[in-house]
Amino acid sequence: MEHPAMAAAFTPGIISAAPYAGATHAFPPAFTIQPAGLTVPALPGALASLALPTAARLGFPVIPAGHSVLLISNLNPERVTPHCLFILFGVYGDVMRVKILFNKKENALVQMSDSTQAQIAMSHLNGQRLHGKPLRITLSKHTSVQLPREGHEDQGLTKDFSSSPLHRFKKPGSKNYSNIFPPSATLHLSNIPPSVVEDDLKRLFSSSGAAVKAFKFFQKDHKMALIQMGSVEEAIDCLIQFHNHDLGENHHLRVSFSKSSI
Repeated sequence: MEHPAMAAAFTPGIISAAPYAGATHAFPPAFTIQPAGLTVPALPGALASLALPTAARLGFPVIPAGHSVLLISNLNPERVTPHCLFILFGVYGDVMRVKILFNKKENALVQMSDSTQAQIAMSHLNGQRLHGKPLRITLSKHTSVQLPREGHEDQGLTKDFSSSPLHRFKKPGSKNYSNIFPPSATLHLSNIPPSVVEDDLKRLFSSSGAAVKAFKFFQKDHKMALIQMGSVEEAIDCLIQFHNHDLGENHHLRVSFSKSSI
């Protein structure tokens, strides 16, 4: 199935899920890639594996409708939290619930709002490094993440995010649908208040221990900027740490992966 808006979005350097009329969550039922002029060797490494027309040819099973729970393994049990998985997977869809497994804390279940968002998250994040370890993502046999029974404490390992104000895709037709890109070393920052200057943001992102390689405000709009970190892994950590960071003046920083470099 090919939808023109989707086909146009799959150009080199852009992996996108544009609004699709008629779908509940404004995603199309399937991906296609516009074949004209697109050759895999021309794409940088991370994108090359995503430049094929179907999820099956990517090496991922096509997730059946109604299945929206992913099994994440090879996590760093010392550092992973439900919140960090919520923020990271929330770049690619609205995360409903997260459960870190009580007896195997290197594994977690992440429930997305639908199967298409689960597919997008899996294809973009599988193999990416989080806290020093490459993520392994497969489809879970569970169809939903169960909350602990009342009175049964699970050390905060299960969180319900279904009513979170941080969901990026709640509004049908949101511009976030056309800004879905693979993890990259360059981050897109937005909602920056006028009083915050370049040095403030460079200092903030350096405070995580990451290296800031470059920074640039958008020429026509200083509410937005690009910041380039030392590696994709550092950028992933910074996105998790600083998305929704309070910059004052009632401005909370929005952080996304960028298709551009500085």
